[in-house]
Amino acid sequence: MSESRLPFHEISPWLEAPDDLQSALDANLDADVVIVGAGLTGLSTALSLRAQGADVVLLERDFAGAGASGRNAGHLTPTIGKDTPTLLRFFGRERASRLLAFADAAVEYTEETIREFEIDCDYRACGNILAGVHPKHDARLRKAAAAAADLGAHVRFLARDELRERGVPEAFRSGIFEELGGHLHPGRYVLGLRRAALTAGVRLFEGSGIVDLESGARVVARCEHGSVTADHAVLATNAYTPGIGRLQRMIAPLRVQLFETAPLDEAQLAELDWRGREGLYTAHEVLESYRLTARNTIVGGSRVVRHGWGGSLPKAYDRRAFETIEAAFRERFPTLQGVDVESYWGGWIAFGMDFLPTLGSDDEHGNVLYGVGYAGHGVAQATLMGAMLAARVRGDEHEFEAALRRRSLAWPPEPLRWIAGKLINATLEALDRRTDRQIRAGR
Repeated sequence: MSESRLPFHEISPWLEAPDDLQSALDANLDADVVIVGAGLTGLSTALSLRAQGADVVLLERDFAGAGASGRNAGHLTPTIGKDTPTLLRFFGRERASRLLAFADAAVEYTEETIREFEIDCDYRACGNILAGVHPKHDARLRKAAAAAADLGAHVRFLARDELRERGVPEAFRSGIFEELGGHLHPGRYVLGLRRAALTAGVRLFEGSGIVDLESGARVVARCEHGSVTADHAVLATNAYTPGIGRLQRMIAPLRVQLFETAPLDEAQLAELDWRGREGLYTAHEVLESYRLTARNTIVGGSRVVRHGWGGSLPKAYDRRAFETIEAAFRERFPTLQGVDVESYWGGWIAFGMDFLPTLGSDDEHGNVLYGVGYAGHGVAQATLMGAMLAARVRGDEHEFEAALRRRSLAWPPEPLRWIAGKLINATLEALDRRTDRQIRAGR
């Protein structure tokens, strides 16, 4: 007898197709700019361009937000790179400081966007905490917090007693408190941007995946039943970009898994006593994330990542991964053993080899632009990337573009990429399992 299927969402519990789904492209159009992908990057770019008076066509193969923008855990964080000591080691003090300033600015720009377009997305400006779960994490987190604060980041180290004062659950023993940001409802946020884009006059075509992008002095984006000819094209497809034959060596699409519990009742909330509701993500090699939502559920996950051959997207339903992230949740939140998990889902994120986002051009004419590689921090970074791409379209340079400019490192070709990915992932998972065994042994 086969095992019953876990409660799985093909997209996420955050959103469903909107009632005003826009028609598919069925004509040959002309525009100033054609944007491929109506997630956070594409919608933010479209809004910035419309504010400049540009005629914008936005193409989406499903509906706006159906990709990673509507699937993520909803943390709005100023996190960038692997960590601040690594940024200092590879880029030096001045560049590291600008990268941290970019991450802070991305959070602030997202908050301004929410206010400007009056998006009701349950945003809670409570900050997030990178939390240690083992004594060996304490010194590393203290060092990273000091380095980031020294470079101007709005962070500080929290010792165990300070976490307890905030009501952070007992499993989390120290942490770096990121004062900027917090968390939000991803579905309401991306659909709020969609509404704003339609109101602003963006020509949005849903159910319109591109089949070809022809380079030239003017770009031609072709869909099954129509095309758009434009002065510029913007690829706002992030982890989906290798699937359209672009940036296959620059970024690696990874799938992360998430869950949401049933709502906690008053007694469970009181026993948990998570007063500040800060977002949490752990100092594991492959992090775990948790937050208490406005509807009093726990959303969590990550911990398990999957990658596909040649930049393909890993499978969606992954029972072993779902069971692993639920087991981690049960271990961190022992007082919630009786709370059911009601939903599992996942989404694809894009990593560059240096964990940093990239803005660039993928065409000899310089008029096919892209912004990709948010490494799991795309709620903030993708929103600001829209303003940066719009500036590039009009021939200007955004103040933070120089901070992201660097020589891009290419992922190795297949089969080396597949083999290396498997080895790295297995090693990191083994290290995290060892950490968790040490935690259990020390109780």
